[in-house]
Amino acid sequence: MTTAGENWTKAYVEAWESNDPEHIGALFTDDARYLTSPDSEPRVGPAAIVAGWLDDLDEPGTWSFEWKILHEVGDFVVVQGRTEYPAERDYLNLWIIRLAPDGRATEFTEWYMPRPHEG
Repeated sequence: MTTAGENWTKAYVEAWESNDPEHIGALFTDDARYLTSPDSEPRVGPAAIVAGWLDDLDEPGTWSFEWKILHEVGDFVVVQGRTEYPAERDYLNLWIIRLAPDGRATEFTEWYMPRPHEG
């Protein structure tokens, strides 16, 4: 049985793979806050989140992402990941996610740390 955090993270990766605005927007509540780093200005609401995502998108096939849930209690989820961009760079990722009862995110904050590129 999968958890709400696993379901959300799988849907996020699918949206990342497609860059489909509908799939991206469907991940978030109407008042969701999306922070690309802990001290960044949040993108608030699906329209702003989708617009920011599409401004900074990764082209499909240019990256891979491995992840696992480190902690999930109630609406609070912590995801650890590794993003590899074979042509140029690698990152370790930490995501903090808060989920609404319907499984959409109310808040998403990402930390990413550059790693030595192994390309």
